[in-house]
Amino acid sequence: MQETLHLLDQSLAGQTGQAWLSAIEDIAEEAGYFQPLSAKHNVAFIDSGKTLLVTFETLQSVQSINGEAHPVGFEMVREEGWSLLSFFCEGQTWFRDQAVYRYFDRLIDDGFFEDFDQVIFYGAGSCGYAACAFSVASPGAQVLALSPQATLDPRVSEWDDRFRRMRRLSFTDRYGYAPDMLDAAERATIIYDPRVEMDSMHAALFTRSNVDKLRMPYFGASLDIQMMRLDVLYTLLGAIGTGADVSAEFHNLHRQRRNDRNYLRAVLGELEDAKRWTLAKAICDHAARALNAPRFKKRSEQIAALLADEAAKAAQDD
Repeated sequence: MQETLHLLDQSLAGQTGQAWLSAIEDIAEEAGYFQPLSAKHNVAFIDSGKTLLVTFETLQSVQSINGEAHPVGFEMVREEGWSLLSFFCEGQTWFRDQAVYRYFDRLIDDGFFEDFDQVIFYGAGSCGYAACAFSVASPGAQVLALSPQATLDPRVSEWDDRFRRMRRLSFTDRYGYAPDMLDAAERATIIYDPRVEMDSMHAALFTRSNVDKLRMPYFGASLDIQMMRLDVLYTLLGAIGTGADVSAEFHNLHRQRRNDRNYLRAVLGELEDAKRWTLAKAICDHAARALNAPRFKKRSEQIAALLADEAAKAAQDD
């Protein structure tokens, strides 16, 4: 395992496609295995600890999620000693492939998930859909899904026009409707930006007694990248692993947004669009102090001048 941990530290940046998969295969085979499932789907297993993290990622997203081009789960293997079962797909497939179904069937038949004390499924977007859908293979699992789709079946989600070309995929056969597949989970956490209308509508379909829906406004659709940037994602996965109150932990971590430049810019933009200048100035003043940001300070001065002009005009009108 020590040799595997050493391999996990190697940067895979710059490697794409088959070259990247070959590097993952070399790493996985030191303490597990690598298996192609179909033309667009592969799986890698690293056997380390009694907690198993099951992740779903696209080959494209892996290149942008961190500077090392590592699968999300590598960090949890290194720092927490978890085992890892990582699924990779070429493009957005939602893992709707009979070969993937058959692989999960074999895992169930072999009692694979029963060898672990706890199992955690993770994914974002189309991969968040997969994390929810396939979690049914391990009853009692925990699930963390960021901005997941519930289904692309047009009979249910015809309002989502982002993935029209993918509606030819079947979402009505096995492992199909993601919210229903969560019924066997111990707990699922769905995180989404309520300002992304389609993500919010999908999140509504996940309303279940064992599902916590947490809002992360002003961070957009790529929550995995944003949470990685804020050092929130791994901490939240670790909290799930320790049995902590995930909602409470999320809200504690999410307070970091108050000192996040991107978040403050997004809030400022909306306030300015709404011409709520007093609140906009308060955001600028906070950002200027907290981030030592001269641009926010300059904008505060501009808003102050605008407010003074409005006050002067109002006085003249009186």
